[in-house]
Amino acid sequence: MNITIRFENYRNRAVAYDGDREVGECTFTRSDSRWVIEHTEVDPLYNGSGIAGKLVDEVARNARETGVKILPLCSYTRKRMQKPEYSDLVV
Repeated sequence: MNITIRFENYRNRAVAYDGDREVGECTFTRSDSRWVIEHTEVDPLYNGSGIAGKLVDEVARNARETGVKILPLCSYTRKRMQKPEYSDLVV
């Protein structure tokens, strides 16, 4: 398993690839000063491998660099972003 996480700014998402195969994504929409994370999903074959967390981390990293806040609507993201390291980002 060779997982690569990429931030695809033009598609409003972070995506996980296993080689050339897309195996997960975390998608968001943009508004003036925030990104609304709507959905995080990982192929069931990869459950438990930490990919979902890495996808959220990648969106968070890019949000910080861009200077925007995150509104986590996705239940997974909402739970993950309760951690202290995200407190500066959550709307």
